[in-house]
Amino acid sequence: MTEPRRAPETPTMEMTSNKEVLRRIEYTGDMLLNMGPQHPSTHGVINFLVQTDGEVMKRAIPEVGYLHRSIEKIGERCTYNGFMPYTDRVDYIAAMFANQGWAMAVERLLGLQVPRRAEFCRVIACELNRISSHLISVGTMAMDIGAVTPFPYALREREFINDLLEELCGARLTYNYLRIGGVAFDLPSGYEDKVSTFLDHFEKILDEFNRLITYNEIFIKRLAHLAPIPAQMAIDYCLVGPNLRASGMSFDVRKALPYSVYPDFEFDVPVGKGEVGTPGDAWDRFWCRVEEMRQSCRILRQALAQLPKDTAIMGKVPRKIKIPEGTEAYSRIESARGDMQYYVVAGPGENAHRVKIRTGSFTAMGIIDALSRGLMIADLVALIASLDVVAPEIDR
Repeated sequence: MTEPRRAPETPTMEMTSNKEVLRRIEYTGDMLLNMGPQHPSTHGVINFLVQTDGEVMKRAIPEVGYLHRSIEKIGERCTYNGFMPYTDRVDYIAAMFANQGWAMAVERLLGLQVPRRAEFCRVIACELNRISSHLISVGTMAMDIGAVTPFPYALREREFINDLLEELCGARLTYNYLRIGGVAFDLPSGYEDKVSTFLDHFEKILDEFNRLITYNEIFIKRLAHLAPIPAQMAIDYCLVGPNLRASGMSFDVRKALPYSVYPDFEFDVPVGKGEVGTPGDAWDRFWCRVEEMRQSCRILRQALAQLPKDTAIMGKVPRKIKIPEGTEAYSRIESARGDMQYYVVAGPGENAHRVKIRTGSFTAMGIIDALSRGLMIADLVALIASLDVVAPEIDR
């Protein structure tokens, strides 16, 4: 059996901070490289400070902050309703989830009941967005390590979803579809049939995608045993979403802490099993996202079949939202990148006193340093891609 490609337990050189690396590194024959902040494989403006001995990395330290936009502070200055469009920018690849997390937090502050049909509309929009996000993830991951063909295949399917979401809310990327108390628009006439037609097509494409790349012999050899994350290590580093589940932990907020109407649906939680390599390796992280798209199709079919006939899509929301100062609320949803959380403390007026957003990409960055030690430089590209980090989620 091939030995896992993993870092040595003790790094050859310890540094306490990025500045210390730059300021106090002594000559050892190592090279200090900047991978970024515009490197195409980082999928955004991120920099990695890489200390290498030839092709072997001693460590790769993420340097974040290039995209910091003070979005939490903006949430404290805008009205509750006025902040909704900004939440699209928390994760522009999966903006529906950021919308929903904010809406749920404020609804809990208000003690507001969302109409059942609106909850179904949210699920349909979010699960379409989950597929769209995962298509970008698996497509770019394949391209980053040299397989160009799967990316156009993924983009082609994503365009079908973009068309569906544009018909629903008028936007293809930053949607601003959800509202505090419900959704902005009901499903258009004939929308259920269009989504069903897409699902009939897409489920066959998933099988084709697996034949093309997931179980491709070269792809497996490239990713199997690469940077495995044991279950306990994943917990210690607070990984969430597919990155956690790939390590064998069956935790999905939709199942563990049910919200919206997800308890009404039957679906499985894919977990990594080391099918072709070591449990929790880069291939398992890729496979989990492919299988999650299949489960999203199951949820969408059930949501379309059970869609309530009641036409109410908005709850009774006050024209001016004023909440007793100091009231707190917390929401958790299963975003495309895992457990996304909002913590909101009401202010004295029509805006929050404190807004805190916790995202999956930020927690994933913390484990890169530990995983990079002992890997080849080329493996860093595959490692970053397998974690599916999105730069705006890191900095906020």
